[in-house]
Amino acid sequence: MRLPDPERVSNLIREAALLEIVPRFRNLQAGDVREKSPGEVVTAADDAMEERLADALLALLPGSVLVGEESASADAALFELLLGDAPVWLVDPLDGTANFAAGSPVFGTMVCLVHRGATAAAWIHLPMTGQRLVAECGSGAWLDGRRLRIGPPAEPLRVLLGTKFFPSPLREQIEATRGLFDTHPSAHCAASTYTQLATGGLDAALYYRLMPWDHAPGILVHAEAGGYSARLSGEPYSPLVRTGGLLVAPSPEEWSRMAGLFGV
Repeated sequence: MRLPDPERVSNLIREAALLEIVPRFRNLQAGDVREKSPGEVVTAADDAMEERLADALLALLPGSVLVGEESASADAALFELLLGDAPVWLVDPLDGTANFAAGSPVFGTMVCLVHRGATAAAWIHLPMTGQRLVAECGSGAWLDGRRLRIGPPAEPLRVLLGTKFFPSPLREQIEATRGLFDTHPSAHCAASTYTQLATGGLDAALYYRLMPWDHAPGILVHAEAGGYSARLSGEPYSPLVRTGGLLVAPSPEEWSRMAGLFGV
């Protein structure tokens, strides 16, 4: 598969956000917010952004298909596209929707290109800061034209422990380690968290639920910046897997140390 020009994709995402997300920030109208599942909201910005990106990305790579968060939420059969031979655009049009709807600027857009189960390229865009992260498998990760390299971790590690969905007793085992880390609260926005992981604001993060649009882009960016991630079983992360735990760490050594502390 020949990858599209990463800068062109980055510009498409930025332009779409300027048209569909930014004008609606703190300006949502009656009827612009609805609940798609208990406790989970979606806005007119999510829908419009996904539609605009779908048109642009599919035109950019003929023969590709698209799995967006909103379309897949409405039709779970779209996940089957990830098992096919066609390149798949995975799109989270507005990551951090609850933040956006509440007027918090912590939200972003995440896109990646998956081919035969492997993530080939990824983009993260934070409209309110202007940050744009781009990664290609084997070619490094970049922030606004500057190559990213994860430095030595802090001591203690700055960690996001997302334990909410872990089953007992594993959740209790993990919670018992909080005192060993500098724990940070969840931003409720994977785009923001993976940006922090790749740029040095966080050292590690733990997740249980693994919706592919939330993690596939960030995992590639983090890996290309020099980080290490794996499922708690020790198996490599795959966008085909949607649950079971994921530990994102600055190195294989730190991953093993943390996994040992968690008892996995």
